[in-house]
Amino acid sequence: MIKQVVFLKRRHDMTMEQFMDYYENQHSQLSKRIGAKPPLPNAQRYVRRYITPEKNPLTGEVIHPGYDCIMEIWWDTREDFEAAMKGLGSPEHLPARLADELKVFATNSNPVCTVEEHDSPVGPNNRIPRCIPTFED
Repeated sequence: MIKQVVFLKRRHDMTMEQFMDYYENQHSQLSKRIGAKPPLPNAQRYVRRYITPEKNPLTGEVIHPGYDCIMEIWWDTREDFEAAMKGLGSPEHLPARLADELKVFATNSNPVCTVEEHDSPVGPNNRIPRCIPTFED
């Protein structure tokens, strides 16, 4: 499994509530509206994680990380991921994607990366959690 992570910052003139509303009800549905099929080919999960800065327990500081949302998408293979990236950049739909991003994000230039995950045992039974639901769950 491969996971893509994108760090997103909202437009400066949007509240967090406006940002979340637009992202959830408009931007996350953009592929369907513009007729891109499938919207995220072979994706197993698509998640938006909205950030609320909290106090550092060691220093007492609240430090904003510079982003308002972490978006994650999982694919079974690198090939599935690369096919989806090629589709997202397709000239047929790219202008609509770029324009819609500027309605919600501070820029089109957002850090995109893939991550390799390593779990550590936690909890009373010292187990490694396995809780990544798929569409079948």
